[in-house]
Amino acid sequence: MIGLDALGLAAATPPAAVALHHACDRAAPTRWRNAGFWGVFAILLGPGPWLPDIIDGCLVLVLVGLATWGLRPAAVATVGEDARAASASRLGNRLFLPALALPAVTLAGTLLVADGTIGGKRLFDPKQVSLVALAIGAFVALALAMRLTRSPPGVPVAEARRLSDAIGWAIVLPQMLAALGGVFAMAGVGKVVADGVTGMVALDTPLAATMAYCLGMALFTMVMGNAFAAFPIMTAGIGLPIVIHRFGADPAAVAALGMLSGFCGTLMTPMAANFNIVPAAVLELRDRFAVIRVQWPTALVLLAFNIVVLALCAFPGTIR
Repeated sequence: MIGLDALGLAAATPPAAVALHHACDRAAPTRWRNAGFWGVFAILLGPGPWLPDIIDGCLVLVLVGLATWGLRPAAVATVGEDARAASASRLGNRLFLPALALPAVTLAGTLLVADGTIGGKRLFDPKQVSLVALAIGAFVALALAMRLTRSPPGVPVAEARRLSDAIGWAIVLPQMLAALGGVFAMAGVGKVVADGVTGMVALDTPLAATMAYCLGMALFTMVMGNAFAAFPIMTAGIGLPIVIHRFGADPAAVAALGMLSGFCGTLMTPMAANFNIVPAAVLELRDRFAVIRVQWPTALVLLAFNIVVLALCAFPGTIR
């Protein structure tokens, strides 16, 4: 049965390919440093869950050390600008098909194989059907992109390296911050946050609890830089004990809209460097905060929308 272990191995494939590409580039002066960084990242994603915790912890320290030492990207031999322009002119809007295939396959797999069973056989972990469908969608999108562009097999790896080098170590921030959120949750930070919020605001109605949870998700995400880090803290502190247990909210609605509220915070913080600062640097924008300046009005509107929708959907007929 395909579950998280298989998904971890699938997720480890791109960084492993990038590491191998770096290792084979003899012209790059820091090839072993870069190869080591992406190789360690691949180990943590793939066989990492099967390794002892102390080994995983040491690998994380190695990852941080290599990033601190400095990852210096080298030029990558890939498709030239003229070939890109010619391909774009030939394909037109068909270029969007691989990007559209990813959500289409994910949604279809989630809805059609909800219990993980195909032909009477349990093939997927029912709890991970959406993630399995997402992984399959990624492979379908890759195959479709290669078919449309008629690219040689080595081009996807070269392009993956080029993009990974452009983003740098910030590409691992979501995983690192999610792990940090788990550590904070185990340390009881959620209870401290809940005690602080309830000490300042009376969460005696479903609407007040909903506002505190959604706003807390956005604010905590702005501080930590990632909604995955804020989610276990705010859910353990306010979402579960107050919004769900005390007022009987729908857990699915609380989790989905709570995470979406956290993403609103992601749009408004420089702490989310991989989303907001790195793109400005890659595009060589004059204003390093230009991405945030464009995004924050939409983030505030979406945050207000999330609060209203959660209040109406999770507590039908009880909001006052």
